Amino acid sequence: MNKADSVGTENKEYSGKEFRKIHVRSKPVYDFFKRFFDFVIALIMLVVLAIPLAVIAIIIVIDSPGASPVYVQKRVGKNGREFNFYKFRSMVPNAESMLDSLLEQNEMDGPAFKMKDDPRITRFGHIIRKTCIDELPQLLNVIKGDMSLVGPRPPLPREVAMYDEYQKQRLSVTPGITCFWQVTPERNTVSFDEWMERDLRYIEERRIKTDLI
Repeated sequence: MNKADSVGTENKEYSGKEFRKIHVRSKPVYDFFKRFFDFVIALIMLVVLAIPLAVIAIIIVIDSPGASPVYVQKRVGKNGREFNFYKFRSMVPNAESMLDSLLEQNEMDGPAFKMKDDPRITRFGHIIRKTCIDELPQLLNVIKGDMSLVGPRPPLPREVAMYDEYQKQRLSVTPGITCFWQVTPERNTVSFDEWMERDLRYIEERRIKTDLI
């Protein structure tokens, strides 16, 4: 059994918490204003940041020639719908093909892959990752309606394939650029179970005030 298979097996036998069905309430008024503010704020940010974003794209091309400065990846959104997810390229062009050889060095439990000194990250990639600048192209996802400014991060299809029923509940709302886990200090030291629990807590507590905070 390879590393990927073992991770999947361990996760399907998820025992961090007994299954708890969360209550996802219908909030049409909240959803309307959330979508309105998402669109307006994302559009304003793209206009204001247009020149800096162009400069960042040029630096990425210089630092990693021969590859597009914007990386497009399939992610899973609300109700399991897949969409094209955008971010500034922070890794070498063949990063995906290198993943299998690095799985044994995964520093995150569960299906997510996190590695502090990931050799696939480029010189400039370290900078834009540390400052979260690499996430800015997702403002396009927000305008398209694939994502919100606030919500659980959209997972990869291979990660969702290893989710149990408890974890799949985080797909019940529109994913976002930031949420409880993203604003946690030293977030990569948080266990996968805790990460999922925080996302599910957000879903149950979501409201305008929570999003603003």
